[in-house]
Amino acid sequence: MGITVRGLESLKPGEWLTESGNRNVGALRAKGGPNGARFYFRYRDSAGRYDDLPLGAFDARGRDGLTLTEAKTRAGELSRRYLGGETDLRLALETERRETELALEAKARAHEAAKAKRAATLGALLTAYVAQLERDGKASAKAVARAVTRHVAEPWPSLWEKAAEEVTIEDLVAVLARVVDGGKLTEARKLRAYLSAAYQAAIRARQDARGLEALRKLRITRNPARDLATVDGGSKARDRALSVAELQAYWRRIRALPCRPAGALLRFHLLTGAQRVEQLSRLTKDDLDRDADAVCLRDAKGRRKVPRLHLVPLLPEAWDALQAMAPGRVGPFLFSVTAGETGAAYSSVLLRLREVVAAMEKAGELERGPFTVGDLRRTVETRLAAVGVSTETRAQLQSHGLGGVQARHYDRHDYLEDKRAALVTLLGLCEATPATVTPITGRKIPARRR
Repeated sequence: MGITVRGLESLKPGEWLTESGNRNVGALRAKGGPNGARFYFRYRDSAGRYDDLPLGAFDARGRDGLTLTEAKTRAGELSRRYLGGETDLRLALETERRETELALEAKARAHEAAKAKRAATLGALLTAYVAQLERDGKASAKAVARAVTRHVAEPWPSLWEKAAEEVTIEDLVAVLARVVDGGKLTEARKLRAYLSAAYQAAIRARQDARGLEALRKLRITRNPARDLATVDGGSKARDRALSVAELQAYWRRIRALPCRPAGALLRFHLLTGAQRVEQLSRLTKDDLDRDADAVCLRDAKGRRKVPRLHLVPLLPEAWDALQAMAPGRVGPFLFSVTAGETGAAYSSVLLRLREVVAAMEKAGELERGPFTVGDLRRTVETRLAAVGVSTETRAQLQSHGLGGVQARHYDRHDYLEDKRAALVTLLGLCEATPATVTPITGRKIPARRR
């Protein structure tokens, strides 16, 4: 007896209906249940056992299940496969289902990978690199952000949106060439370094737990900036150092300036050994050590993961400059032109220095022309060396060249009094006292001012 719609609709739970035909090719069956009939395909597997493959529920309208016609069509397909030699239909169908799932999963993964690759743009890489520099307290973070915005994001928007893994060395050469053609060789040299460092940071982040997650997600595996040729002429070091006469003229100028804020700012900068402006600008009231009569700078320059604490003694004249910088201090920052609300930026110091330099040049006080903030730092090093201050003390005073194994792990002497004596010598040079020609050993240190 064949299966009919009426028979399916009246089929009681537990009862079976079987489609008539040749049993050796499999047969469509239906079984009654509490929620209606369900279709099965019966066949005999390779072991000689009967098996009923479920096909689905019956629904005369075909909305929530198979119509009788659809069930017969499905049974016919299975019958043809059975006759074709697939005697273990359940295993074959399960294999097909699993293969389909795997194919869909692979397609989904490929889609996500492509989506991630599209999101992992050069712009995303450079942005994440800047974020890591900021997280690590690197003073260079703002300079890097400005450089990649000015020289990559704005002039090369398509490259900014290009997948970082697809960026070629030719792409990056074009970026650098534009900067070089503008005559900015030093800027091009720095940009080359920033690009290479960004790629290298992303590669390292995949292996380093301290790497920024945003860098790790980019899954960068290659560094096209690594093979960029160096920019010739971009790394010419300055060698300008003020003579003793120029240094004394500069000191007279800044000592005569009104205390707030230019004079005090420049005096404090010089009297602390011409420390790096970006480090001075981060000083707050919490960094004052009144017991040691010093301020504590945090030197994050280079590859340090934790900033090096750098104590700088304060002479009485430096204390005077600090207080004169903001007599009505309203914020926590010490080295400031805004009464302590913010730290003084490099541009603020440079602006005030240029005014002094211009006046000195006009008065014929400069032997080798204008000088910069960096030249003052070099001047302190040079003049102290000339009067016999040791290399070690000079390095400790200006916090440079202290990355060796001995300095990092074994040398725990803080050199505070050695640095204080060196600053006394520097002040003596500025004021043309007899200290300009005598060694610092045995020098009487001025009383501390609290």
